Amino acid sequence: MKRIGKPVFFIVAALILFLTFSSVMGIYGENGDFTITYVKGINDIRWGIDIKGGVEAVFAPSDDVSDATDEEMSAVKAIIDMRLVQNNVTDYEIFPDYSNDRITVRFPWKSDEADYDPGAAITELAATAKLIFRGGSSADGEEIVSGDDVVSAKAAYQQTSDNKLEYVVQLTFSEEGKKKFAEGTEKYQKQQISIWMDDQMISAPTVQKVIPDGIAIISGGSTSDGFTAEEATDLANKITAGALPFSLKVESYGTISPSLGTYALTAMGIAAVVALSLIFVFMCIMYKVPGFVAFLALLGQLSISVMAVSGYFPVFNSFTMTIPGIAGMILSIGMGVDANIITAERIKDELWTGKTLDGCINNGTKSSLSAIIDGNITIIIVAVILILVFGPANIFSAIFGVSTTGLIYAFGYTLLVGVIANFIMGVGASRLMLRSVSGLKFLRNPRLYGGKKKS
Repeated sequence: MKRIGKPVFFIVAALILFLTFSSVMGIYGENGDFTITYVKGINDIRWGIDIKGGVEAVFAPSDDVSDATDEEMSAVKAIIDMRLVQNNVTDYEIFPDYSNDRITVRFPWKSDEADYDPGAAITELAATAKLIFRGGSSADGEEIVSGDDVVSAKAAYQQTSDNKLEYVVQLTFSEEGKKKFAEGTEKYQKQQISIWMDDQMISAPTVQKVIPDGIAIISGGSTSDGFTAEEATDLANKITAGALPFSLKVESYGTISPSLGTYALTAMGIAAVVALSLIFVFMCIMYKVPGFVAFLALLGQLSISVMAVSGYFPVFNSFTMTIPGIAGMILSIGMGVDANIITAERIKDELWTGKTLDGCINNGTKSSLSAIIDGNITIIIVAVILILVFGPANIFSAIFGVSTTGLIYAFGYTLLVGVIANFIMGVGASRLMLRSVSGLKFLRNPRLYGGKKKS
């Protein structure tokens, strides 16, 4: 067996501990009065309706629309659906009533919602999000390009001239839009080109030079420092979703009480800490050094799973975490423990044959790999099927219902992420650490790996 350098264990362990801390607590900073989210933590997760509650709203066409067609109602449903999915909101329900021109939508609160204002929560869903670039700063200025000319919109951040960070929205135009925008920036050079979302001007930057490559930056926002990360992401999502076929009005809205509740969520958090502590004690007593290494790998797997639902980086939204989603995460953690137990048992069996420690670790990890892969691949196939069948496409929603499909999708998503994380940490990182730590002189005793006592 090719021995791994002794420092590798400490490097990998330190990385895992950092990922665990940062994924749970998050990392935040300040640039003057501008709060910067470097890394999102558990508090940034968007919890599902069953855990935190949410909003129910009934939308109808505005008064200037006498009778909406079924095609128009389907388009409205599709755009609202797209806006929810773009925000990684999977625990939602949409019920169109074609005969009465009504659409009922239920979705969970945002992760940072504090006052639980249902009116504010539904505003972004009803927005038509029609984007227009106009020459000058007037609402009747010459239209240069529109949202139809935009290929993509994404949140980003850039450094200002005074070395501060500001969030922006980066737009990429189509070939036709690129030509229009190049002509517009040439015509209005050293003048303003205002950016209008519906009938509201969101920014009016001054053109410094001609922009021929079709890539533009929108800056602005509700604060003196420009967009917040959330504002930039929301605006990019609205632009990408496109305009509704007609404006909507909210006929009624209200709040939905959680079926589980915040106190139960706190109880689950305490239970998770207790369970991890018991796993740590059990693994260390039963398998000693391999057990300790396995627990570190388990923390790494858990941190990756949390990162996948919290939106670890600020330009990504958090995933809607539901009770079935938590169940998927727990099941994947159980598989991670099982994978390391299989490896530890194989190493123990090898040691009782009297072979050298290095040879036993090498043979034990090799012989256990096929069993681990077989079990995990089966789960991956099941998880992928759940995501494809019960995901945003809602292929079986007519049979099982929109709410059911969303919940199953959350289970499949967290299960898939957890199994992939198990391969990364439970198979890759744990074996790397085990081969490294076995090189330390005071840890060379076979008894520390489940072998016989030295004679």
